[in-house]
Amino acid sequence: MRIAIIGFNAAGLNAASAARKVSREFEIVAFEAEDKPAYSRCGLPFVISGEVESFDNLVVYTLSYYKMMKIDLRLKTLVKSVDVREKKLEFEQEGRTEAMQYDKLILATGGRASIPPIKGRELEAVYPLRTRADGERIIKAAANSSSAAVIGGGVNGLETAVALKEKGLKVTLMEMFPQVAPAMLDPDMALLLQKRLEETGIKVATGCRVEEIKGTSRVEGVKCSLGEVEADFAVVATGVKPNTDLAKETGIKIGETGGIWVNNRMETSVKDVYAAGECAEATNFVTMKPTLSQFGSTAVRMGKVAGINAAGGNATFPGVLNSCVTKILDLEIGATGLTETSAKLQGLETITGKVSGKTRAPYYPGGRELSAKLVFEKETLKLIGAQILGGEEVAQRVNTLSMAIKAGMNIWDLEKAETCYTPPLNETWEPSLHGASEAALAKLRRR
Repeated sequence: MRIAIIGFNAAGLNAASAARKVSREFEIVAFEAEDKPAYSRCGLPFVISGEVESFDNLVVYTLSYYKMMKIDLRLKTLVKSVDVREKKLEFEQEGRTEAMQYDKLILATGGRASIPPIKGRELEAVYPLRTRADGERIIKAAANSSSAAVIGGGVNGLETAVALKEKGLKVTLMEMFPQVAPAMLDPDMALLLQKRLEETGIKVATGCRVEEIKGTSRVEGVKCSLGEVEADFAVVATGVKPNTDLAKETGIKIGETGGIWVNNRMETSVKDVYAAGECAEATNFVTMKPTLSQFGSTAVRMGKVAGINAAGGNATFPGVLNSCVTKILDLEIGATGLTETSAKLQGLETITGKVSGKTRAPYYPGGRELSAKLVFEKETLKLIGAQILGGEEVAQRVNTLSMAIKAGMNIWDLEKAETCYTPPLNETWEPSLHGASEAALAKLRRR
């Protein structure tokens, strides 16, 4: 049997590894258009900032790993077409077009940078940040510039803005929504982050719809609905679209989100064809509605399920909470589940609890501020979302709250949760569990 995998980053790599662990007997062939084996796209901003020494450090495994795992990895190879009836694909490698039969196919084609139709987007020095090559171009531009505009205030835009600021540039962050990180945070929590960005000298323009990237042959500035800023180059970080070209051409069903429709086994609408990662839809665990979950953590889990099933095993994907975390300057920001805003858009009534506290006992040196917000569904009082900003250990707190949502825990479960304590590591009452739950309960008692 032969499993063919198209696309070889987070989802493709984990699909191949999972399939190989099911059996050493069958053939695995993976096709990747880039010239490097799988690497961490999430690490690109940290190479730009200088925190990570080189793009080479982002490579997950050397080529020897794939030989050991008996994975036939073909770099600089573009799959041109797929015939799902004949189970055949055509690919171009080193200028030659060849064909190959397969028994099972995994689409891990990822996404592509979504650049809005902004006037001037074709100018020199307008860059997305999606690939290693993009990162290399941005580093080169930064070395010869004094100012930059980052268009898009999501996680990628925030990390890029900070990276460029740390390289000594004057940076303007432009976001069309009235807050930064609109998919991750509610406005009240986003304001804490925005203030920290502004304290470090990054100019933040929210509610700013970009109208034009100005310049004659290369970037000279960016004009938005609030005015105009000078910039020697622009980074467009306005999101990622699922790369579904091959799927559409073969008649595979595309879901309502624009990603490839899959079931909980990562099977597409065509027999023996699977999809995983940014190209595929997921199901939101709270609403049970289709969503896009374009995080590396989702891609690796989807890829594992697709690989196991393609190899004849049995695995299911439970859905997503879009749990995420990042570090912006000295501030850790994490979230899971629905925000208060997104819950209302889904027609859910909520009650929230918000608290500020310390990460250690007040008298113990080195403690950091921590702000937490929990979102509960009003009727059942079950936890459906959480947001945390603080100086340390945010990721593990978000992980705990993610598991609490999946376990169906409610406001009293969290308020009565048993937590550990020692002055150097935590307070006696954990802010993100007890404190925020108590704040929500206080609202209930006042009603």
